[in-house]
Amino acid sequence: MKKHGMLNGEISRVLSYMGHTDTLAVGDCGLPIPDGTERIDLAVTYGVPSFMEVLKAVSDDMKVEKVILAEEIRESNPHILREINHLFAECETGFKTEVVFVPHSRLKAMTGSCKAVIRTGETTPYANIILQSGCIF
Repeated sequence: MKKHGMLNGEISRVLSYMGHTDTLAVGDCGLPIPDGTERIDLAVTYGVPSFMEVLKAVSDDMKVEKVILAEEIRESNPHILREINHLFAECETGFKTEVVFVPHSRLKAMTGSCKAVIRTGETTPYANIILQSGCIF
């Protein structure tokens, strides 16, 4: 039995197979997932688990060099945007995660090249993110 880190077997498997610049998405319960893209469905009911709970757990176990968000989040969900910015703020090492904004339609299309899309129970608008893997050495 694992002592710490990601306990979800599907997420842990995807993270362990990711290489530098591979991508993984975390989305709300309404984000469409393209056919052929792995779906890791964590949604239990509306709001459970939340987007930020899942994002925090994934980012604790993943080196993230870039995040991609829908530009619409700025106006439609500033609370979640503030939480994301805080989560990926510059750390002690001086490394700052790059934050890129794209139209929501483009973000949805980009999920087709992600290793997987993690579906949460989140119901707030534009609570979707693509995480690009960094290199740990």
